[in-house]
Amino acid sequence: MEKKIRIKDIAKMAGVSAGTVDRVLHNRGNVSDEARKAVEKVIEKVDYKPNMHVSSLSLKRKYRIVVTTPQFSRGAYWESIHNGIRNALEEYENIKVEYHVFTYNQYDIYSCIEIFEKISSFDMDALIIGPTFKDETIDLCNKMDDRGIPYIFVDSTIDETSPLAFFSADHYTVGRLIAHLITSIIPEGANIGLLQAVRTGDSSANTTILRKRGFTDYLTEEKKNNQVLTIPFSVAQPEDNERHLSSFFKNNCDVSGIVVLNSRGSIVSDYLANNRIENVKMICMDVTTPNTEALKKGQIDFLIGQGPEYQGFYAMKTLLVYLIFKNHVTLENYMQLDILTKETIDYYNGLKLN
Repeated sequence: MEKKIRIKDIAKMAGVSAGTVDRVLHNRGNVSDEARKAVEKVIEKVDYKPNMHVSSLSLKRKYRIVVTTPQFSRGAYWESIHNGIRNALEEYENIKVEYHVFTYNQYDIYSCIEIFEKISSFDMDALIIGPTFKDETIDLCNKMDDRGIPYIFVDSTIDETSPLAFFSADHYTVGRLIAHLITSIIPEGANIGLLQAVRTGDSSANTTILRKRGFTDYLTEEKKNNQVLTIPFSVAQPEDNERHLSSFFKNNCDVSGIVVLNSRGSIVSDYLANNRIENVKMICMDVTTPNTEALKKGQIDFLIGQGPEYQGFYAMKTLLVYLIFKNHVTLENYMQLDILTKETIDYYNGLKLN
């Protein structure tokens, strides 16, 4: 059995007293900069994990944590993030947490503004944010900074903010990956359709902007001469999507590939299957229930997974560690990207978070 690292072991390795290690772990001050750096170096080297369960009980403190993300349905991408958050709370059930969830319509900026306004004055110890609209998120974060409330991002991060940490895919790299994949499986120079969400009050989500930039930069740098054609779709008015898709494919019958930079890939794959449109390759985002079914049927060629369960789990776990111990937190936490096919999707289920 691997020997458990103790505080006195860290003290010996760092050349300081056990009391100094304890003060560093609990951010109690009265530690020289040289001693603190020595202790932190050892902690990182041995990957020391404080006993959160015992320490939190001794503190007898309840933490009020707020989570705000886009609304979600069963089997959707954002449900996976919330599942990860709940798994973390279950694992650390001895820590007293009062957990509040505020969701907004990610396709309606005014819904986001309304929810963020409620959150800005809500009594809390910490906040987890699933951002969509950049300016509105910056405004909320500024208010959190003024109140001294730590916050962590999931799904993406926002420039001009000061999060404690973020857990996200590198969305620019996602865009480049999708461009690489689609141009590898369609004829050289063939037209590509790109699904674009219609949003109320804003043009694109923060993640979509970054993915699209990566996508177009790849095509430019690799000197690809594919024409990229926009396909509009609406979540607020799904009855219009059949018309949008029919119009697009009627006017662009020579499209060889479709890319979807959000989790709604099954909208297009279902349309293609129902209308018996063949020989169109598809690259889509996220292991949602509809996308998984389409992948297994061969309607989607590649599906990009970005570990939403891990994002939620480690975001909540990181907040709990920080609130209890005030330990140093790693700011940038990029998730691995998984390229899934119908042959491998079954092995992606039942992710183990421990």
